[in-house]
Amino acid sequence: MILLINACVRKESRTKLLADRFLASTGQPIEEVRLHEISFPVADERFLNKRDRLIAERRFDDPLFVLARQFVNADEIVIAAPLWDLSFPAALKQYLEQINVVGLAFGYSPDGRPVGLCRAKSLTYITTAGGDFLPEEFGFGYVKALAQTFYGIRDVRLIKATGLDIDGADVDAIVNAAEENL
Repeated sequence: MILLINACVRKESRTKLLADRFLASTGQPIEEVRLHEISFPVADERFLNKRDRLIAERRFDDPLFVLARQFVNADEIVIAAPLWDLSFPAALKQYLEQINVVGLAFGYSPDGRPVGLCRAKSLTYITTAGGDFLPEEFGFGYVKALAQTFYGIRDVRLIKATGLDIDGADVDAIVNAAEENL
């Protein structure tokens, strides 16, 4: 099963269009998480205490961990996230905070190194930007570091279409060129 983490909020999202084209080429079942439809809990002290207690008790069947269980059990991960303010939409950061669960998504070796516990063999990060400035270290680089260092997902790819809002840009040609890299 491919897990699509959809951080796109616009109905006519070019990022979602590119992700849909990518997913259509896989022929595999897709489970979608629409981040804009989730009311994430506030990570205040009460929430963190409850989460820490559940982790210590290894009660990963609690509803608090539903997103983490779904992520951990996916065969492949696709994240559709447009470039926003040199990164990605805040809901994606909230999602990542929800799935970063010690003992479920990752553990630690005896010498303190993270050990990934996720089943996914690959993670594909799909993004678009209106301009040509797309600093990978703030959006894609962050997700790549988590995937490779903590989740144990070695195959992490970036698919991007940039310059979509530059005067005179041929948006269809740019998206089609990005699609060829799928």
